Amino acid sequence: SLLQLKLWNKYRVSNIPSLIFIDASTGKVVCRNGLLVIRDDPEGLEFPWGPKPFSEVVAGPLLRNNGQTLDSSALEGSHVGVYFSAHWCPPCRSLTRVLVESYRKIKEAGQKFEILFVSADRSEDSFKQYFSEMPWVAVPYADEARRSRLNRLYGIQGIPTLIVLDPKGEVITRQGRVEVLNDVECREFPWHPKPVLELTDSNAVQLNEGPCLVLFVDSEDDGESEAAKQLIQPIAEKIIAKYKAKEEEA
Repeated sequence: SLLQLKLWNKYRVSNIPSLIFIDASTGKVVCRNGLLVIRDDPEGLEFPWGPKPFSEVVAGPLLRNNGQTLDSSALEGSHVGVYFSAHWCPPCRSLTRVLVESYRKIKEAGQKFEILFVSADRSEDSFKQYFSEMPWVAVPYADEARRSRLNRLYGIQGIPTLIVLDPKGEVITRQGRVEVLNDVECREFPWHPKPVLELTDSNAVQLNEGPCLVLFVDSEDDGESEAAKQLIQPIAEKIIAKYKAKEEEA
């Protein structure tokens, strides 16, 4: 029915079963990853399962690949890329190679930036092998509960996923993978979302994220695409501001 379709679209359900918790008084989504929640918290001890701050969910020791540990509080004051990845996944491995270079460039430019690897590897050995290629920090593989809580916090549906946070732990973009691949020189870091994008192979994934307006222009004439952008930019900014004021995703 039309109502069912509206609900599927409203909550961006792309696979089933999906369980989404909503605050009935405000209609806001409390948690997208309800299936993980009830698996991790069958007794309901953490009810109502609302989003917790990143600093609380990540709290505990983190690893470097030389075996050193540091406390998660070391991430405070930095932009953080939360990187969900695994060695068995080929797109993950190719993204990691690019990301190592991006990480180096951003740090060399004097920016405060850290990446946190949250592994979906199938064994501790596989995790160690993969992590040995990474110059950043990781949640210990053995701490399955914390890895799962981070997956839940960001409603991770597939890997690789790179979520970029500001120094307060708020999400700047969930599309870190697209940003890193589109901006190899890291000129746009920390990749605040743009109201209007030019459609490319790598950012087409965003067409699945919610309602989009696609404007076709004659690309032979560069002046035309610039004029079209000027036309829709203020409209896009107004829509984004409206949703931001409601604290909803545009």
